[in-house]
Amino acid sequence: MSVSTVPLRPAFFHAILRKLAQHPDGIRRRDLHEPVADLMQLSAAQRAERLPSGGRLRYAHRIGWSYNMLKNGGYVESTAPGTWRPTARGLDLLAQHPQGFDETTVRRIVREANAATGDEGEENGAEQPASATLQTPEERIDAATREIQDAVNRDLLERVMTASPALFEEMVLDLIHALGYGTSEEDVQHVGGSGDGGIDGVISLDKLGFEKVCIQAKRWQNTVGRPELQAFFGALAGRRAKKGVFITTSSFTREAREFGERVADGIVLIDGQRLASLMIEHAIGVTHYRIVRISRVDGDYFDVE
Repeated sequence: MSVSTVPLRPAFFHAILRKLAQHPDGIRRRDLHEPVADLMQLSAAQRAERLPSGGRLRYAHRIGWSYNMLKNGGYVESTAPGTWRPTARGLDLLAQHPQGFDETTVRRIVREANAATGDEGEENGAEQPASATLQTPEERIDAATREIQDAVNRDLLERVMTASPALFEEMVLDLIHALGYGTSEEDVQHVGGSGDGGIDGVISLDKLGFEKVCIQAKRWQNTVGRPELQAFFGALAGRRAKKGVFITTSSFTREAREFGERVADGIVLIDGQRLASLMIEHAIGVTHYRIVRISRVDGDYFDVE
């Protein structure tokens, strides 16, 4: 997963106060998103980036949490539902730091905001570098979820590597069926063995079996090269199949991926990381033991003209 390039929450403090200072009588909070993004010179890609958990725009989410911190610290106030302006305290802070807030000032804002809400966690964390600690709670949940999934991915691949060859091939076919291939479980055929041409399974995409997808699964430590893919591609013709899925617990060489791209209409490549992710997503060899539901205020409901 790529690392976000959207600035962390403290970077928005100064931009928000600067824009609010231009509207002493107040401005609707939602009308500040684009001006603040313009002031911070956020790129189109940064403005389009969304949180993985809820699909919300990441920069707008961070602006929202920055508002809350500034409000709790007494630097901004609401003049009417959804409308905000800087307080005298906020204007004074801005006058002291016209070019931006240093880390000490950021820590003070966070410490004061947390003290107002009785939250000690981030106050203690403020003694660490701001860039390492000042994410929103939702982003911390996302980070913790990724950490858990990465650990499950590693454990799952270790279990796959120690499973019997027959179980591994059956597991792969179960996954392909869970992905929606085949009209029923009877359409999934395990054909591994001598003389199989490297094909481990065949899935019929229609009830009469006119269209097939061939599967090859390699439980390897070493990377899969182009020769293996070329052999698999050639084996498809022997099965009168036009499509194939090549799965490995390791990875593919650059030459193999280039070959796969050239025959993209015929072969799909799945490496170990994607294999584990798909197994988790479709509950193959894993159980989903906890569901956490997180609420947020529906701003559109309250933002009625």
